[in-house]
Amino acid sequence: MPTYIYIIYSLSANIYYVGYSSDPWKRVIQHNENESDKYTGKYSNWELRAVFEVSEGIASAQKLEIFIKKQKSRVLIERLIDTEFKPEGVLAQLVRVPHVRD
Repeated sequence: MPTYIYIIYSLSANIYYVGYSSDPWKRVIQHNENESDKYTGKYSNWELRAVFEVSEGIASAQKLEIFIKKQKSRVLIERLIDTEFKPEGVLAQLVRVPHVRD
């Protein structure tokens, strides 16, 4: 089963959140419905902004999520959202996925 890194955005709070999941489309719904979630539950109106398939599985997705979060960089997250940006280095294994599903 593929694993994905996803980036969501809360318009009401003007913040991004990075996570990993086997189904980011379902996960964003959960973020919007789960008010008890430690971080995303405090905010509302989460929108999916970018989805990347991780070619090396769940362990790699977890490491990449931690790497991105440790950067504490909104600039990096906004670069990842930009469809023209080509991930390099540690992020090179991210493959952009269209987030509109059939």
